[in-house]
Amino acid sequence: MRGSVRTTRVLAVLALAWLIGTGHVFAQAGTASLRGTVTDDQGGALPGATVTASSSATGAARTTVTDASGVYQLLALPPGAYDVKVELSGFRTAVRQQVTLAVDSSSKLDMTLQIGSLSETVNVTTEVSPLNTTDASLGNVITGQQLSQLASNGRSLYTMVNLTTGASNLQGDFQTPTPVGGDANVSFNGNRPSHNIYLLDGGENLDRGGAGTFSVMPSVEALAEFRILSSNYDAQYGLSSAATMTTVLKSGTKTFHASAWEYLRNDWLDARKYTQPVKPTLRFNTYGLNVGGQAPFGKDHPTFFFYNMEWRKLRQGGPQR
Repeated sequence: MRGSVRTTRVLAVLALAWLIGTGHVFAQAGTASLRGTVTDDQGGALPGATVTASSSATGAARTTVTDASGVYQLLALPPGAYDVKVELSGFRTAVRQQVTLAVDSSSKLDMTLQIGSLSETVNVTTEVSPLNTTDASLGNVITGQQLSQLASNGRSLYTMVNLTTGASNLQGDFQTPTPVGGDANVSFNGNRPSHNIYLLDGGENLDRGGAGTFSVMPSVEALAEFRILSSNYDAQYGLSSAATMTTVLKSGTKTFHASAWEYLRNDWLDARKYTQPVKPTLRFNTYGLNVGGQAPFGKDHPTFFFYNMEWRKLRQGGPQR
């Protein structure tokens, strides 16, 4: 009996270690990076400068130091808005607020320091470069605001996939609210739809035994944003020969937030086709709630939580002649 208990504990520890290890690998996708150069007023590189990026939503901070060429980089940052601060003895502190980092993006932000006291602060207005100069990947970001406000027939993420360059829509007019049974027939640059892949928070979320669809369909209201990489993406994705859709779930913030919604379609609101004497029955309701915040409240190092639940009900009749 004791031997079996020990074996179970060993297997549990090994499983936990495997999950932690694979989670570290998957975490490389679904994040963002920030790079740049810190210089003085004359354009000279400033090594040893401390660069800190603090999340505007959670307050979590990441710090690095510039190298001998004045170059810094912050990798694997959760997507969102950041306040970037640069400090170096003998220079005024420079701060750039609300730097937005999109999912799977590599942004460039150069900072210039002025001679003065470290206690003095200068608000920097330098813009983040909109050009991706670190790799040759092509794609588009669909923001959380677009996800929640764009009208789609079925409230399905499959419909949003069409909103990028190179996408050819092969879908029907209506999306059923199911992951594996949904219509994911979108071709990118002439490739087969079944060669697309879907990632959720860096992990694979693909039904490989079917038609290349979601294994678990996330609620559109639970997504912070997602990026569609249509071509020339890095080898770290390397799981498909067509497009890669990398989605990121929302996270709790320092401010408690709760919301509820309902989207509906009903044949009472539809017009009757001229060729149909009776409108087919349609009752489609999508409703749910989001709750997010920090716990415990008022702590310097809080834990953030986010909870989403959504119900999808569909009653659909066939055409009547």
